[in-house]
Amino acid sequence: MSTTSFLDAARARLGGAPREALGELIEPRRVLGFARAARIVRRGSAWHLGVLLLTDDAVLATGDVVRARQEARRGYTAESQRQRAALAAAARRGGFDEGETVHIGWRMLDPTAVDRAEASGPLALVGGVPSVRWSAAGGYMPLAAYLDERVALLLAPPAGS
Repeated sequence: MSTTSFLDAARARLGGAPREALGELIEPRRVLGFARAARIVRRGSAWHLGVLLLTDDAVLATGDVVRARQEARRGYTAESQRQRAALAAAARRGGFDEGETVHIGWRMLDPTAVDRAEASGPLALVGGVPSVRWSAAGGYMPLAAYLDERVALLLAPPAGS
């Protein structure tokens, strides 16, 4: 089977499963020399399947994930915490509901390139089998098995998750 057919089969199984928002960070132009606050605008929704985001007609590699929340003054011990809080506030300014999960920094993947033996993000053809690298340090796993596992988790999450 081709990479596209595996992805189409996963879409068919997902049907009414919950989706998460896709967003794009917009840095506005300065007005009269003053910077305006960045915001994250909605760019659709996708099923979150580990390192992949599956939309109705595309497959994406995940980027950063934030939960939208109101901006608040806080003391942070790490600059990374401050940056994540700024992204969460930008999502809220962009119109996302409080606590809504938003994916930003995602990249479009090309499943047909995988079938031509070219890698596309975490997708690659390994030994003639469409496969996915499930972590930066991890090895490749057959795409069919990966999708089966991730779709099952999304349709029936473990208790307490």
